[in-house]
Amino acid sequence: MSNQNPFTGKIALEIDPHETSLGICTSSRTVGHSLSYGKADAVVVTAASATLADAAATAIGNQVNHPEEIDKGIKFGQKISGLKGIVIIVNQSVGVWGDLKLCETSI
Repeated sequence: MSNQNPFTGKIALEIDPHETSLGICTSSRTVGHSLSYGKADAVVVTAASATLADAAATAIGNQVNHPEEIDKGIKFGQKISGLKGIVIIVNQSVGVWGDLKLCETSI
Protein backbone atom coordinates (compact mmCIF):
# COMPACT_ATOMS: atom_id res chain seq x y z
CA MET A 1 0.00 0.00 0.00
CA SER A 2 1.26 3.44 -0.90
CA ASN A 3 0.59 6.88 0.51
CA GLN A 4 1.69 8.67 -2.65
CA ASN A 5 -1.70 9.99 -3.72
CA PRO A 6 -1.29 13.18 -5.80
CA PHE A 7 -3.32 15.11 -3.19
CA THR A 8 -1.12 14.10 -0.24
CA GLY A 9 -0.06 17.25 1.60
CA LYS A 10 -1.77 19.49 -0.96
CA ILE A 11 -5.34 19.96 0.28
CA ALA A 12 -6.83 20.62 3.70
CA LEU A 13 -10.13 21.48 5.31
CA GLU A 14 -10.59 25.06 6.44
CA ILE A 15 -12.59 25.00 9.67
CA ASP A 16 -14.40 28.10 10.91
CA PRO A 17 -13.92 28.33 14.71
CA HIS A 18 -17.60 29.22 15.06
CA GLU A 19 -18.49 25.78 13.66
CA THR A 20 -16.92 23.91 16.56
CA SER A 21 -17.24 21.65 18.39
CA LEU A 22 -16.71 19.41 15.42
CA GLY A 23 -15.63 15.80 15.05
CA ILE A 24 -13.35 15.06 12.10
CA CYS A 25 -12.09 11.62 11.15
CA THR A 26 -10.31 10.03 8.19
CA SER A 27 -10.42 6.41 7.11
CA SER A 28 -8.03 5.01 4.51
CA ARG A 29 -7.15 1.73 2.91
CA THR A 30 -3.83 2.96 1.56
CA VAL A 31 -2.48 5.05 4.46
CA GLY A 32 -2.09 4.03 8.09
CA HIS A 33 -2.90 0.89 10.03
CA SER A 34 -6.69 0.83 9.92
CA LEU A 35 -8.62 -2.02 8.35
CA SER A 36 -10.84 -0.95 5.47
CA TYR A 37 -12.71 -3.17 3.05
CA GLY A 38 -12.81 -0.40 0.45
CA LYS A 39 -9.93 1.05 -1.53
CA ALA A 40 -10.31 4.78 -0.96
CA ASP A 41 -7.11 6.72 -0.36
CA ALA A 42 -9.04 8.84 2.14
CA VAL A 43 -12.58 9.31 3.39
CA VAL A 44 -12.87 12.37 5.61
CA VAL A 45 -16.07 12.93 7.57
CA THR A 46 -17.16 15.85 9.74
CA ALA A 47 -19.94 15.46 12.29
CA ALA A 48 -21.06 16.82 15.63
CA SER A 49 -19.14 14.03 17.38
CA ALA A 50 -15.79 12.41 16.67
CA THR A 51 -17.16 8.92 17.31
CA LEU A 52 -19.86 9.41 14.67
CA ALA A 53 -17.29 10.82 12.23
CA ASP A 54 -15.01 7.82 12.85
CA ALA A 55 -17.71 5.20 12.37
CA ALA A 56 -19.11 6.96 9.30
CA ALA A 57 -15.68 7.38 7.66
CA THR A 58 -15.07 3.65 8.01
CA ALA A 59 -18.54 2.68 6.78
CA ILE A 60 -18.35 5.02 3.79
CA GLY A 61 -14.82 3.92 2.95
CA ASN A 62 -15.99 0.31 2.86
CA GLN A 63 -18.37 1.25 0.02
CA VAL A 64 -15.72 2.69 -2.32
CA ASN A 65 -13.32 0.57 -4.39
CA HIS A 66 -12.89 2.67 -7.56
CA PRO A 67 -13.13 6.37 -8.50
CA GLU A 68 -16.43 5.59 -10.23
CA GLU A 69 -17.88 4.65 -6.83
CA ILE A 70 -17.25 8.02 -5.15
CA ASP A 71 -20.86 9.10 -5.77
CA LYS A 72 -22.06 5.80 -4.32
CA GLY A 73 -20.05 6.50 -1.15
CA ILE A 74 -21.40 10.03 -0.85
CA LYS A 75 -25.00 8.85 -1.32
CA PHE A 76 -24.43 6.19 1.33
CA GLY A 77 -23.04 8.82 3.72
CA GLN A 78 -25.90 11.23 3.11
CA LYS A 79 -28.22 8.65 4.68
CA ILE A 80 -26.27 8.75 7.97
CA SER A 81 -27.98 11.19 10.30
CA GLY A 82 -25.71 13.80 11.88
CA LEU A 83 -23.00 14.09 9.24
CA LYS A 84 -21.96 17.59 8.21
CA GLY A 85 -19.56 16.83 5.39
CA ILE A 86 -17.76 14.12 3.41
CA VAL A 87 -14.61 14.11 1.27
CA ILE A 88 -13.68 10.97 -0.66
CA ILE A 89 -10.36 10.64 -2.47
CA VAL A 90 -9.60 7.72 -4.77
CA ASN A 91 -6.56 7.92 -7.02
CA GLN A 92 -6.83 11.30 -8.78
CA SER A 93 -10.54 11.79 -8.13
CA VAL A 94 -12.21 13.72 -5.31
CA GLY A 95 -15.84 13.91 -4.25
CA VAL A 96 -17.15 16.44 -1.74
CA TRP A 97 -20.52 16.82 -0.04
CA GLY A 98 -21.75 19.11 2.70
CA ASP A 99 -20.72 22.37 4.27
CA LEU A 100 -16.96 22.01 3.72
CA LYS A 101 -14.27 24.31 2.45
CA LEU A 102 -11.24 22.69 0.85
CA CYS A 103 -8.10 24.76 0.51
CA GLU A 104 -4.59 24.30 -0.82
CA THR A 105 -1.81 23.77 1.66
CA SER A 106 1.86 24.60 1.36
CA ILE A 107 3.08 21.44 3.10
